[in-house]
Amino acid sequence: MIFDAHLHIIDPRFPLVPNQGYLPPAFDAHAYLALARPLGIRGGAVVSGSFQGFDQTYLVDALAQLGEGYVGVTQVPASISDEALAALHAQGVRALRFNLRRGGSAPLDDLEQMAARVHERFGWHVELYVDSRDLEDLASRLIRLPALSIDHLGLSGDGLPALLRLVEAGAKVKACGFGRVDFPVGPALAQLYRANPEALMFGTDLPSTRAPRAFQAADLQLIGDTLGDAGARAVLWENARRFYRLSQA
Repeated sequence: MIFDAHLHIIDPRFPLVPNQGYLPPAFDAHAYLALARPLGIRGGAVVSGSFQGFDQTYLVDALAQLGEGYVGVTQVPASISDEALAALHAQGVRALRFNLRRGGSAPLDDLEQMAARVHERFGWHVELYVDSRDLEDLASRLIRLPALSIDHLGLSGDGLPALLRLVEAGAKVKACGFGRVDFPVGPALAQLYRANPEALMFGTDLPSTRAPRAFQAADLQLIGDTLGDAGARAVLWENARRFYRLSQA
């Protein structure tokens, strides 16, 4: 079984905000499931994109359509009430995203306060879309967060040493967006897995908006070839299910 820790649902029935002039094509829950089920995917994390801003209507609808085993990763302003956060938690949201690369989320100035707030009240973690070349300057702040994951293997090979240091300190990393990175994926997966076998969490990144290369089924094979059966089982299922506080059954 596979848990897809990073996917996007783009449903034009709900608000979409152009980002740098870009609006993604439609990719609704039915389109996602048609691709995911044949791969053995039995759950996942729907991640809010820059083009969805603070809209929650699409996410609540997507989680209802996808059903059991799926959780949400949302973007909210710092001004959101505890009651609104509680409602999102009840509807399956389990993490808060800061998009430092493309915007659409709360600003970096709100990171520590919001990360502590959502973790203390609801057990949520924070997910960052960030170029790993920026991690060195952010490390003193990130190391203090209660729970953290980094998207798309950090994107840049030059930042891999800083990413590895965060992983050794307990940060998680989305093994997704292989077509977005500027380095060989296999050796990076092996290094990150050695640094912390519980860190890597596979994601399809479907529908791979703006990626130079979209997700391919061969990306799954690469994980197995690189990490072996036990490593693949951890990265494809166990690590993310544990991090998103879902049962391993």
